[in-house]
Amino acid sequence: MLRREAFRVPRHPASVGFARHRVRRHLATWGHGKDDAITENVVLLASELAANVVRHGPILEREFEISVTARADGSCFIAVSDQSPAPPVLRDAPSPDDERGRGLHLVDQLARTWGVRDRGRNGKTVWALVGASG
Repeated sequence: MLRREAFRVPRHPASVGFARHRVRRHLATWGHGKDDAITENVVLLASELAANVVRHGPILEREFEISVTARADGSCFIAVSDQSPAPPVLRDAPSPDDERGRGLHLVDQLARTWGVRDRGRNGKTVWALVGASG
């Protein structure tokens, strides 16, 4: 069974923690355990993708959307949509002293696959699939 929840949050630093909490709550409601590796990875990626919007999103953007989908095979799909047409850039691996630049590396390492969907004048959606294969 496919279960999906989408919600909008303000483009504000406090929204990162709120997104993390809300994604965790939806997954728990759908039967994913608190200590489940898939849940932890999806929550972490939701946090990283939301933080990217807060840090790099359009100045005039007031809200952005986060959606989480639990799939029948046990995997989860996380997507964050904003109004910026600029795709995220996976830079060279940060050095241990760098304070930023790890977010997309985490996405790249933890997701089974991930990508960006161009929504034309409506911006983009960065998505990641976490968990079971097949």
